[in-house]
Amino acid sequence: MGFYSPRQLVRDAQRHGVEVHPVDVVHSDVGATLEAIDQDSFSHVLRDDRPQRVRLGLGLVSGLGDAAAKRIVEARRQQPFANVDDLARRARLDQADLRHLAAADALQSLAGHRRQQVWEAAARHRAPPLLREAPVHEQALLLPAAPEADEINIDYAATGLTLRRHPLALLRDELTQRRLHSAASLQALPNGKPARACGLVTMRQQPPTAKGTLFVSIEDETGSVNVVVWHSVRDNCRSALLQSQLLAVHGTWQNVDGVCNLVAHHLENLTPLLQGLSIHSRNFH
Repeated sequence: MGFYSPRQLVRDAQRHGVEVHPVDVVHSDVGATLEAIDQDSFSHVLRDDRPQRVRLGLGLVSGLGDAAAKRIVEARRQQPFANVDDLARRARLDQADLRHLAAADALQSLAGHRRQQVWEAAARHRAPPLLREAPVHEQALLLPAAPEADEINIDYAATGLTLRRHPLALLRDELTQRRLHSAASLQALPNGKPARACGLVTMRQQPPTAKGTLFVSIEDETGSVNVVVWHSVRDNCRSALLQSQLLAVHGTWQNVDGVCNLVAHHLENLTPLLQGLSIHSRNFH
C-alpha cells in the first residue's frame, strides 16, 4: 500500500467505522480477510448483504514463518483446534512458533489473555517422535493479565500495531498539560495560527525535488498531522527529527482550501514519555 504501514491503514479504517478484529489462530488466514459479523467458525461463505469486519492475518505475527502460518490454516480447516497442545501437534509448531503467536496475542481463543498464552507456549516442549500425537493433560497455572500499557507495548513489538487504545490516549493528560494539541483539535484552528502538536512518527519523507525539505507524518489517537520541516529547521533540530518516536512540533498551522499542514519552527523529542514502547516509522527518500 505504498507509503502507508499496516497500523496506519488499520487506524484509518477504524476511524471510518470499520470493525477490525485481531490475529487469532482460531479465525485468521495468512493474510487479512473479510468476515461476516454473524458467521460462525465453520462458515467461509459471505453474503453481500451481511455486515462485514476485517480479520487480521497470521502474516502480521513477527517471527512466524509463512510455512507455519499456512500449516495452522490447513490444520484448522480439517478440524477446529481444541487447545494449544492440539494446535502445536497438528500444525507442527515448535516452541518458538508458539512464543511468537503468544506474543502477538494470537492464542487468545485457546488460552485466554496474553500472559496465560506466554505461559502455555513456554510449557510446550517438542516431544519425542513416538509421543508427538499424545495429548497432554495437566492443570493450568492461572496468571493475572498484564496492565494495558504493557499490552499495547507488546502489541507493537509483535505485530507492528495495536487494536487497543492508541498509546497517546494514555498520555493525553500529560500532553494537555504541555499545551500540545491533538490532531482533531488542530482542525479548528484558523490559517496562520501558532500551534503545537505531538504524535508518533509514522513516516519521514524527503523527495529529491523538495530541496532539503522533509515531510513528516505524526499520529495520535484522533488522527494524523502532516508536518513540513524546512531545511533550516531540519539542521537545527536534526537529532529530534531523526531519532524521535514521539515528536512534539511547535510551528504554524496552515489551512488553505482544506489542505492542512503544520509548518515546524522547533522540534522536541518526547520519546521518553513512551517508557520503552517500541514503535518504528517508515522513512523514505
